[in-house]
Amino acid sequence: MSPKQMQSPPLEGQVRIPSGCAVSAMISRDGRRMNGERIIESMVPMHDRSNGLGGGFAAYGIYPEYRDFYALHIFFNDRRCQEECMTLLRENFEIVQDEHIKVRKMPQITDEPIIRRVFVSPMQSVLRHLQIDEKELVVRTVNRINAQLEGSYVFSCGKNMGAFKAVGFPEDVGRYYRLEEYDAYCWTAHGRYPTNTPGWWGGAHPFCMLDYSIVHNGEISSYDANRRFIEMYGYKCTLQTDTEVITYIADYLLRRQGLTLEETASVIAAPFWSTIESKPEEERRKYTYLRTVFPSLLVTGPFSIILGFEGGLMALNDRLKLRSMVVGEQDDMVYIASEEAAIRTMAPDIKTIWSPAGGEPVIVKVKEGAF
Repeated sequence: MSPKQMQSPPLEGQVRIPSGCAVSAMISRDGRRMNGERIIESMVPMHDRSNGLGGGFAAYGIYPEYRDFYALHIFFNDRRCQEECMTLLRENFEIVQDEHIKVRKMPQITDEPIIRRVFVSPMQSVLRHLQIDEKELVVRTVNRINAQLEGSYVFSCGKNMGAFKAVGFPEDVGRYYRLEEYDAYCWTAHGRYPTNTPGWWGGAHPFCMLDYSIVHNGEISSYDANRRFIEMYGYKCTLQTDTEVITYIADYLLRRQGLTLEETASVIAAPFWSTIESKPEEERRKYTYLRTVFPSLLVTGPFSIILGFEGGLMALNDRLKLRSMVVGEQDDMVYIASEEAAIRTMAPDIKTIWSPAGGEPVIVKVKEGAF
């Protein structure tokens, strides 16, 4: 036996696991608010899809008393960074509430930054001066903070929603943030197994912009082309992971271009040209237009993503379905996860479970007015 054959097998962390990462979600079509207990538990059977370098959750409907204000969740390295960021925020916003996000100290969660929640309202005088709407002001401000203020990271900035993330296994991150004390009509979750990028607090999923949040399992081989395109429109990819760009693509297509969810899915996971050619004429024209106008926003590589937004969510696989994703339905509830075991943890008696096809979005919306 040669010396090479006698070598020990690679240790964890020394071998690439391209199928790693776990995603999970639950949503009530009736807008019923549920605490975070079940979404935390859904990540336990998928524990080995993570490696402790990132976990996180997004929750919708958690701030009804502040629903008219933007909830900024921010990491600060130290007090100086915090003061610098708050000074910038006061230039453009009225500060409605500024508080610590309560956490439960746990030995598994280390290197904690300062974590604050700031509810803000855009100043009308600033909007008139810049001649932009309030959402654009929030996006510009968040991009400026994350790109220019070293040691400050806004990781959530929507209304009546919030992201909670850290370095750790997702079930520990959920307990750390005391998510069983929050009530939401929609939850998404992520367990990270970073392969090409570092594990750090800002790099954990979800990634958010306004009310859009993304959790992602997979790898984006088109990242550089996607990044170069989206940064032409003022977005800055600063969080050292490829997933961040999908969030900005969603905001650009849905908010700035006015595309529907279905059209956005047809850009991100665009049908093959051969598939387009087989469509009826009207659909063929639409898909041809989208592929022609937004070629740099096609996301290639294996992926499964869950996009959360105000009033619903969308699940989407790459067009070859190279990453697992299953969907379950029971009464008014819809569950989505990387593995069926996660869904059965949330709904043990569920009867309807199915696997969506590659490139075909699963869109779930809460009844109008319910949330």
